[in-house]
Amino acid sequence: MGTRIQAGDKAPKISLPSVDGQQVSLEQFKGQRVIFTFFRFASCPFCNIRIDRLTKRWSEFPEGTVMIGVFDADVDELRKRIGKRDVPFILVADSTYEHFERHGVVKSFGRFMWGAVRSPLTFMAATLKGYFPRTLSLSRMSTIPVDLLIDEEGIVAEAHYCKDTADHLSIEKMVAFARGE
Repeated sequence: MGTRIQAGDKAPKISLPSVDGQQVSLEQFKGQRVIFTFFRFASCPFCNIRIDRLTKRWSEFPEGTVMIGVFDADVDELRKRIGKRDVPFILVADSTYEHFERHGVVKSFGRFMWGAVRSPLTFMAATLKGYFPRTLSLSRMSTIPVDLLIDEEGIVAEAHYCKDTADHLSIEKMVAFARGE
């Protein structure tokens, strides 16, 4: 397992393919605040509900907000599962899981199960929207997300290694960060 990213660290050097066919690098956003999340897999119910909630509240973020979500997926699979949903931020695929491993993203089946148990309404909302985990891989399902807030200088302002699959930075905190508050 790689090293966890800490507040004060330089942003990781990550360059990955996006659902719109571009190669996206964190370095290209130097001078801008970036919200970066290591999600799970493309059909993850919790990830898809999180994306829906962020999309619904996107108007609260300042114009030009940079948000990047990276998934443990092949870019074609990611495009098929999420790419047609008019998500207002960047979605990229790490088909080798290299960046997850390099940056200390953990796997925990127990924490995955705890997230499902402690968030039954989120799980039910995901099910009602038709978001089903189209994988039988316990390894893929047990990835625990990570949220990073990266400042204009390319320095990590906050690294939130989630406690379970339903634990993320609040959208309010992300909006405040994007606004420079």
